[in-house]
Amino acid sequence: MTFQPLACAIAIGLGACLAMPAQAAQQDASATQHYSPAQIAAMQAQIDALQRELDSMKQHPAQATVATSAKATDADTATDGAETVAVADTKAKSDDSRQAAASASKDGIKLGGAVRFQYSREGYNKGNRKRRGDMDFDIFRLDLNGSIGNVELSAQYRWFQYMSAIHHAWVGYKFTDKDEGQLGLTRVPFGNQPFDSHNYFFSSNYYLGLEDSYQMGALYVHSGDPWNVQIGFFKNDSMGGVDGFVSNRADSYTYNVVGYRLPGEGNFDDPAHPIGVADTGAARMAYTFRPGEHSSVEVGASALRGSLESSTQRVGHYDAEALHMNTDIGRWNLQLQAARYAYHVNDGADRLAVGAYDFYDSIAARAHSYTGNVAYKLPVSWGPITALTFYNDYSLVNHKSGHLPHTWMNITGMSMAAGGLFTYFDFVTARNQPFIGGSMAGNGGVEHRFNINFGYYF
Repeated sequence: MTFQPLACAIAIGLGACLAMPAQAAQQDASATQHYSPAQIAAMQAQIDALQRELDSMKQHPAQATVATSAKATDADTATDGAETVAVADTKAKSDDSRQAAASASKDGIKLGGAVRFQYSREGYNKGNRKRRGDMDFDIFRLDLNGSIGNVELSAQYRWFQYMSAIHHAWVGYKFTDKDEGQLGLTRVPFGNQPFDSHNYFFSSNYYLGLEDSYQMGALYVHSGDPWNVQIGFFKNDSMGGVDGFVSNRADSYTYNVVGYRLPGEGNFDDPAHPIGVADTGAARMAYTFRPGEHSSVEVGASALRGSLESSTQRVGHYDAEALHMNTDIGRWNLQLQAARYAYHVNDGADRLAVGAYDFYDSIAARAHSYTGNVAYKLPVSWGPITALTFYNDYSLVNHKSGHLPHTWMNITGMSMAAGGLFTYFDFVTARNQPFIGGSMAGNGGVEHRFNINFGYYF
């Protein structure tokens, strides 16, 4: 009821007025001699008026509230004005404090990471076959993600048994909810993202530097719906270029071009003619259709172009283009991609040296690549297991320079999510594929590998 606070105040005032004469009489019996009959009559009239006003308020509470508020304003405008300003100022400061507290609560960098180990049985490794496979430590990694004062940070570092390497590290700023800028070691915008695969080994594009590849530079990302637009400029590769301050250019997560090969050089030799990519411009544009409530089709195109540099001069240029599609229909996912790349070295080399995972390998200077992947996700509730994903991923690399034999890889497998544990079960069949007994520039036979990778993510 709106009249109650004011009614209580009047009642208290009325009680005080009634109590004052009695209290005065008790304290000093002669005190009544100080009041004249006229003064007593005026006081009684005020008491009667207050009583009538109180009775009226009880009968008409809404009107009484408005009327009394108006009277209170007329009675002491200056005082009420000062109080109003004080209350408004206090509220503004309180709101500012709450906003600052809310902003501060969003600030902070979260620490995460993973521990992974795996079992592998390799048909191309005689010792491994005799031992019925081997179990090895894979990686320990730490992730940093968050923001302070609206400036974002994302970084990841990985430790292997044989090397350690930076995965990515960038600072960013969100201009809007959909537009962001990133600066540092960030992902090159190319092809299906975040991955053109579902399995542990990626697709063959990864070993060409065309999947989940990172370089040093700046990236703009518009992640709207239906458009996704990414534009980047990268000064050099993740190792600081051809003469970066690293002890081993093969200690890298990303497959980087580190040299070109002349006839007679082995596929796994240290590069005799070091080079590196530089001043790369890259763009990716994709549009998402939503034909149904539980379906989406993203179609897009990607392109990049940059120069090839030795320690003293420009020695060529390179470019790559791709058309890609990523479709979700209910629990099903379908990925398709067609790409080509070309490294034009002034000396006319048909092979390039690449470095990653603490060893050097070789790729064709020019080739086409194709991927086709299908997956089905099945939600389950088996103790801690919440989801199973079944997949088959296929890669083909052909039309290689120097008439090099083509590469293909097929992976049939399943991934399992159980709390913080994520596990891949992969059966791989491939030809001329790194980590499956071959090289992208090799001429080997068909090989097989069964692999289980256990990873706990926190």
